[in-house]
Amino acid sequence: MAKQRRGGKALGRLEEVHHSLHPASPNSEHGLVDWRPERPRTSRVRVKEHTCDCLATFYELCQAGGLMFVRRTERRNGVTVVHESPWEIASRTQELWRRLLAGAAR
Repeated sequence: MAKQRRGGKALGRLEEVHHSLHPASPNSEHGLVDWRPERPRTSRVRVKEHTCDCLATFYELCQAGGLMFVRRTERRNGVTVVHESPWEIASRTQELWRRLLAGAAR
């Protein structure tokens, strides 16, 4: 079986299993994020990090206008719904990102 290639190089063993980061399953005491409907606030948003989009729900750590936020995209039954966390200073949003990846927030 030939390995898939990304960017002209063979995928390693870990990349064959996961295309990108996968968030951990929520733990029993996970916190809830104040998800809000996506609102276009600026014409340019930089995606700093992201989780694998092979799952029905994936996340992006975004930066725009000097603030950061997390974008959550859910695909269910052919419908795509996008929500955002509150736009905040980098340190708060980076902590939220770490918690999402660790399963301590959803």
